[in-house]
Amino acid sequence: MNALPCSPACERNREPILQCIRPLLADRRRVVEIGSGTGQHAAWFAPRLPALAWLTTDLAENHAAIRAWVEASGAPNLEGPLRLDVRDEPWPELGAVDAAFSANTAHIMPEPAVVAMFAGLGRRLPAGAPFCLYGPFMEQGRHVSAGNEAFDADLRARGTGMGVRDLGWLLQVAAVAGFDLEAVEPMPANNRVLVWRKK
Repeated sequence: MNALPCSPACERNREPILQCIRPLLADRRRVVEIGSGTGQHAAWFAPRLPALAWLTTDLAENHAAIRAWVEASGAPNLEGPLRLDVRDEPWPELGAVDAAFSANTAHIMPEPAVVAMFAGLGRRLPAGAPFCLYGPFMEQGRHVSAGNEAFDADLRARGTGMGVRDLGWLLQVAAVAGFDLEAVEPMPANNRVLVWRKK
């Protein structure tokens, strides 16, 4: 496993995230992960949620890393990676999915892509389906820590549309896509899991 592409942040946050999402996904059959990145989260979660099929997706350039983690995991309930750019329409066929998960994507995607992610999931998830979104977020226009503020400034300085998103803005985006905010779960390192529920 040492030779696999590794994100130290994934190693640190995977267990707290799992403890948060496990009860939310207990009655689900198949979850789509938007932006699987290195594939580490999927490879950690799938064996520990054996009743749930986990579909990995990302841009094509990340597939080699995801595929390596999928193969190393050996979990029979781990699928993909499927090529997905949330800005493309139509999306590729996902098959039947009744939950969604995404980690550290909303601040990396430009705002139109965040809107497209919610809209795409809103068209494909059934009523009552959860969408668990992990990452750093602003609340009422303010950062929740000095570290998040510095991180946001660094992202925005790159000029590619990245930036920590405000919960108020996300509420508007989600409402248009047919989601209600069910919970804001605190996570280590001043992150959150936002639990959205399809209306």
